[in-house]
Amino acid sequence: MKIDAHQHFWTLARGDYPWPDDSVAPIFRDFGPDDLAPLLAGTGIERTVLVQATDTVAETEFLLDLAARHAFIAGVVGWVDLTAPDAIATIDRLRADPRLKGVRPMLQNINQDDWILQDAAQPALAHLQKVGLRFDALIQPRHLPVIDALAARYPELPVVIDHVAKPGMGGGGAPDAAWKDGMTRLAARPNLWCKLSGMVTEIGPGWQYGDLSPFAAHVLAVFGAGRVMFGSDWPVVNLASDYRTWVETAMRLTAQLSPSEQLALWGGTAADFYGIN
Repeated sequence: MKIDAHQHFWTLARGDYPWPDDSVAPIFRDFGPDDLAPLLAGTGIERTVLVQATDTVAETEFLLDLAARHAFIAGVVGWVDLTAPDAIATIDRLRADPRLKGVRPMLQNINQDDWILQDAAQPALAHLQKVGLRFDALIQPRHLPVIDALAARYPELPVVIDHVAKPGMGGGGAPDAAWKDGMTRLAARPNLWCKLSGMVTEIGPGWQYGDLSPFAAHVLAVFGAGRVMFGSDWPVVNLASDYRTWVETAMRLTAQLSPSEQLALWGGTAADFYGIN
């Protein structure tokens, strides 16, 4: 089973999306299941993980409703304010729907690098670990030491790094030492995974295969295919490419993997991480 472990839907009229806006015109419109279904069929991808795009519980409820009505959505990664006094109650209310697989605080949008380590967030994080939910880390390289500390604090909490942590890419440059070392340290944590996603968008429409290959190679070398999963980041990927082109590029980036490793990266890893049957 091939799984896209990272995609989004949004209906702008719901009114809780500060982004996308008119600065990203190609994706400043509604995107829903009927838009994605033919792209999945055309690339042989059978299931997806639907990830939150804004920081409201209402959007998570909207995504869970979509998942209930569209069988290809295998699970939802939602949002909860982990510092709120009622965070644990909100988590429990949402996880009553088994389609909720995890939560994603939007750490990249928070100025305080170690926000997730503050005392107010710890009861909710401990509860996520206790009840078997997952943690999607939407981060930038400045957060790599923070996620290392988080993983050490909660060794039974499965954490996945979205978009290879958004390092600086493009222009044919090699990965910088800080990102490489940070990702290597994270990969040494057995409760850390990584998504091969979001890369072309970080560069922009002028991306080249050679801009991506050393970053993908490092992630695969340190995590291994058993802890790396494919994600499209659709429709955000449309800012720099399109669904099919990114799938074909990811296939090229991972062509050296063995057949069993291919099965893992294109579905098995995501199924294991998110608990998808």
